[in-house]
Amino acid sequence: MSDNLFDILARGITDPAATAIETLSAERITYADLTARTGRMANALVALGVQPGDRVAVQVEKSVEAIILYLATVRAGAVFLPLNTGYTPTEIAYFIGDATPAMFVCDPRRAEALAEASGTARLLTLGADGSGSLTDAAKDQPQDFATVPRGADDLAALLYTSGTTGRSKGAMLTHGNLVSNTRALIQAWEYTARDVLIHALPIFHTHGLFVATNVTLFSGASMIFLPKFDVDRIFEDMSRATVLMGVPTFYTRLLQDDMLNAETTARMRLFISGSAPLLADTHREWRARTGHAILERYGMTETNMNASNPYHGDRVAGTVGMPLPGVEIIVTDPETGAELPQGEIGMIEVRGPNVFKGYWQMPEKTAAELRENGFFITGDLGRIDDVGYLHIVGRGKDLIITGGYNVYPKEIETEIDALPGVTESAVIGLPHRDFGEGVTAVIVGPAPPSEAEVLSALEGRLAKFKLPKRVLFMDVLPRNTMGKVQKNLLRDQFGGLYD
Repeated sequence: MSDNLFDILARGITDPAATAIETLSAERITYADLTARTGRMANALVALGVQPGDRVAVQVEKSVEAIILYLATVRAGAVFLPLNTGYTPTEIAYFIGDATPAMFVCDPRRAEALAEASGTARLLTLGADGSGSLTDAAKDQPQDFATVPRGADDLAALLYTSGTTGRSKGAMLTHGNLVSNTRALIQAWEYTARDVLIHALPIFHTHGLFVATNVTLFSGASMIFLPKFDVDRIFEDMSRATVLMGVPTFYTRLLQDDMLNAETTARMRLFISGSAPLLADTHREWRARTGHAILERYGMTETNMNASNPYHGDRVAGTVGMPLPGVEIIVTDPETGAELPQGEIGMIEVRGPNVFKGYWQMPEKTAAELRENGFFITGDLGRIDDVGYLHIVGRGKDLIITGGYNVYPKEIETEIDALPGVTESAVIGLPHRDFGEGVTAVIVGPAPPSEAEVLSALEGRLAKFKLPKRVLFMDVLPRNTMGKVQKNLLRDQFGGLYD
């Protein structure tokens, strides 16, 4: 029996006439529609030369068509590679060069700008409105398609994440990884066909694509598919939905609206937060206003979801709960790898069927972070309390998570250091009520450019979510005896910048 993610999804469909996706314009796509449309798209991919194991790179706006492309790619036995819509042509060129996809699908409006970046990949287009050369290729294809059999260990997706040297790494996720994690989340969150999800997340990363979408479809549930987060629309949809999955920014912005109260959230059964740390104050204020406790969970690109606060029981502010079913979490000494006693702070390591296969074409990096015993070294520092809840206290890797997006400081520092008048820079993340962490640059130089000049120089070279929210200036950067910049001191000094 095939372990292809789509085969397993299809075998679980009990009501083909049930609504899978509802769009902003009130269009309803049933599970039968979804099967037919992904069949046409899969036939188109194969006709265009996509073979099992090929990568299909995709940078398109959020749409039902993009979800259909994801499922069709998996049906065809190929590997889905979603790319952030904010990436510039320079950034896209790196991903295309590294992953060597057979096909690159982009928004029709960006086709000309991305033609050179697409390299040897076949370039097709797909618009949020359904237009594009790929749509044209699929419309006359038959809807019947024999899903390509795949094993649990075969690749289903390739997602790029930040690396310790600033070079992005492709995390290889298998059909088994995605299916096992989806099932664990359905069990942990008691998801059923009666659920209606407000889907307001982007679909180019794990949270919006594999958590929100897969959990909903595998449950036979439905989702209200919003192009983006919109406060007014969220309040409107909460009158008929049951679940909202979001990043902390969603909740802080909803809290700013007087409409948020126990009455407007009465029909909802679950509010889930992830992708960035949720401030304890946000958790407490949300509970006071609505009577609901936000359920915070912990995951990452390489592992999907690892832990979750309980559906039944205490959802403790400032923790990410306990390991999901089938997942093991330990805390180890960062130097020796030895497991530490409960309560001590160390490196968080994860083992389970959710853990990725390794980094694309990076065997040495894979060996350094994925132990022979199956434990993945997350780079996050934490402790497990006496009740078994996991507390994340920091990151061993110098990574910033802003609005749910990963930002590696080295990439930004390299761009800033190249500007005239700059001697060196340090990029840090500071607590930010809206974004979790605000990207902040600290610059040293004899005659550095102004804050406005720095931001202007970076615009167009970096995705917008990577741009510093503030640029600060110092005479010298603090260093330890080994000469390493002490970013912890900078974080301490400027910690209240966004208060």
